[in-house]
Amino acid sequence: MIFVDTGAWYALLDRQCVEHQVAVQYVASVTDALVTTDYVLAESLTLLRARRLHDGALKLGERLLTQSQARLEWVTPADVAHAWILFKFRDKNWSFVDCVSFAVIQRLGIREAFAFDDHFRQFGTLTVYPT
Repeated sequence: MIFVDTGAWYALLDRQCVEHQVAVQYVASVTDALVTTDYVLAESLTLLRARRLHDGALKLGERLLTQSQARLEWVTPADVAHAWILFKFRDKNWSFVDCVSFAVIQRLGIREAFAFDDHFRQFGTLTVYPT
């Protein structure tokens, strides 16, 4: 399984994004299952709409809610509790959504992530693509 973060979804849908071609090429090469969370979905839809990419937001929402592009993992109360512990680390600048993602990644035993966010590299237990 490969965890997909908000920045990766955004890069796939915004043709003007500098990482767009890299993201498209990476996804075309992937054979493992993709997984993301309901928190990442919410963050991604909000980002796309804020950047005036309403059609992209609708496309992503449809693909993720029907699980046709990736497995949509719903965050549990235990994930949120674990994320809260991670969020308290003062030496990291992780968003709460990042912390929730890390909690889910740990729960599912995921070792790879598709992300452009350096925070995923800081987490230390993941191979982050694209490299």
